[in-house]
Amino acid sequence: MRLRRLLAGAVGGLAVTELANRALRARAGTLQPALGGDQRTHRWRGFDVAYAEAGDPDAPDVVLLHGVHAAGSSREFADVFDALAEDYHVLAPDLPGFGRTDRPAVAYTSNLYEGFVADFLSEVADDPVVVASSLTGSWAAMAANDADVSGLVLVCPTADTGARRPWVRRLVRTPVVGSGLFNALTSKPALRKFDERDGYYRADRVTDDLVDYQWRTAHQSGARFAPASFAGGFLDPQVDLADELAAVDCPVTLVWGREAKITPLSEGRRLAEEVDARLVVLDDTSLLPHAEQPESFLEAVREELPQLERH
Repeated sequence: MRLRRLLAGAVGGLAVTELANRALRARAGTLQPALGGDQRTHRWRGFDVAYAEAGDPDAPDVVLLHGVHAAGSSREFADVFDALAEDYHVLAPDLPGFGRTDRPAVAYTSNLYEGFVADFLSEVADDPVVVASSLTGSWAAMAANDADVSGLVLVCPTADTGARRPWVRRLVRTPVVGSGLFNALTSKPALRKFDERDGYYRADRVTDDLVDYQWRTAHQSGARFAPASFAGGFLDPQVDLADELAAVDCPVTLVWGREAKITPLSEGRRLAEEVDARLVVLDDTSLLPHAEQPESFLEAVREELPQLERH
């Protein structure tokens, strides 16, 4: 009898969790575009990849590639997208498994993203300058050795987020329980805490609109699958970032927030010295200087990469 009651309680708990998961997805609704411009779709290996496009098509191309985390999306570039589009032809995709792009329950790996970045730069863009942040910066560096790229602007890039943790990926991908755990980790208070602790230097720059969009994108159907691979360490490329950057045949600029914790400035200085790259340090910013101080970021990019000037 006792075992029966325990089993009944467990089944009941799972049922309640699933109902809560469904209610949260319904409340999140259909995710709206994070950026202005024209909303496009690029078909890639079975994914419908959503991307925003703005600016004169005859102007130099700039591709914006957002970083990877539980609520990642092209929303990361909301404060620089329109300004860049005044002078350039700007393309900003949501990576596979994120934002408004398809999120099937496939095994997301670094190889998948390496292939996507290289193909997007070759098939959709034309010899672009690529702006990429965090882990995505390593995929952009690898792609620059295959695709035609006229410049790299990498924001706090990394190729190493820690050891692989297969059990984490399995747990988060588990039906019902994994969804419930992911929903708890991406509640609005949890997202705000991450932003204030690691993403931004000043808490007042973490707006309600930002947290609300992050919450909505993290509660779309299938939202947990790509972050599960990220949390499990399966998205780290098996390369040395310094070696990749040293091999690229285009200018490289590294942009770092002085107060970054996950990838501290000391790492940026070491990397810049090893590959002889430009290093731009923005004060009073952390992991996302382009989102936290967009005007300073744009000024630094234009000064450090004169090839971005229109010709």
